[in-house]
Parts: sequence; C-alpha cells; structure tokens
Amino acid sequence: MLNGDGLRVVLWLAGCNHCCKNCHNPITWDPDGGLPFDEAAKQEIFEQLGKSYISGITFSGGDPLHPVNRMDVRELMAQIKEKFPDKTIWMYTGDCWEDIRQYSLLCYVDVLVDGEFIDEKKDPKLLWKGSANQRVIDVQQTLAQEDPSVPILHCGDYGEAFVHTRKPENVRGCCD
Repeated sequence: MLNGDGLRVVLWLAGCNHCCKNCHNPITWDPDGGLPFDEAAKQEIFEQLGKSYISGITFSGGDPLHPVNRMDVRELMAQIKEKFPDKTIWMYTGDCWEDIRQYSLLCYVDVLVDGEFIDEKKDPKLLWKGSANQRVIDVQQTLAQEDPSVPILHCGDYGEAFVHTRKPENVRGCCD
C-alpha cells in the first residue's frame, strides 16, 4: 500500500546507477543481483493481478529504467496492459520526467514517481515518495496535453505541496 494506490503487486528490479545516500534498498543496485525473472515469476504476477482486489502493479527497484531493465520492463508492461487493461501501472525511477518523457514504455505507465531520493529532503509524511523533491506524476494526462514537458501531478494535494518545495523555474531538472 506504500507503493501506490490500493493493494498492489510490486516487482523489484535489480540495477540502479543513482545510488542515493541512505537508499532504502541498496541491495538492488547491482544489475547482476536478485533472482532471474522467468516465466514462472511472470505467471505468478499475472495470477496476482487477476485478483479483483489488486489495483495494479508497481515497478520499483533498483531502477526499472536502468539500461539493463528497460526493454524487458517495456515488454512486460505491454503484456500487463493487454491482459489487465483496468489495472494501473506505477513506476519509481531516480530519473527525472524531463529526461525520460520520450521513452516509449511510458505509454503503459499510469503514475510515475520521479527523481532521486535525497536524504536531506526525506519526509516520512509524504505519500508514495520518500523525499520532497520527488514528484508523483499522472503520466497519461501529462502525455495527452499539448506540452508534455510540464508534468501533471497525480493528486491535488501534491500540487500545492510541490509549489512550495520546487526549485526556481530557471533551474533545470528535479534531482539535486
């Protein structure tokens, strides 16, 4: 329930180049770590997603957008959207929306939590994110607008909170 709306299946991926200070899951940084993702693991995910009380799946890690993960994650997301069109897909990445918004796999993502975890901006009261610099983005609404470079936040509460914690407009990026 801490990895997105409702009860969710969570797939933790190995591989992360961000290596954030005090990361909650540094064991996932090594792209050669973890367990192999095989057909049995995929079927287990599909079985769980088939349950009516499961809201969707969250891709976390490590980083689902690590270069070793991107193609396989895209393929799995496409299969999930085809088989379970009413389930939502959430994804956590240390990358910023501004740097990844052109990635083709985002057409499958409903909500993206972007930005590196910054220990100095950690706030345990934040919903679905670990530090105040991170954003919870409604990907489909953002991609549908005329200018998708400006992300639309997933919930109104974050809109106001983000205005107060966001960097000045003339500073590029969200990850420092």
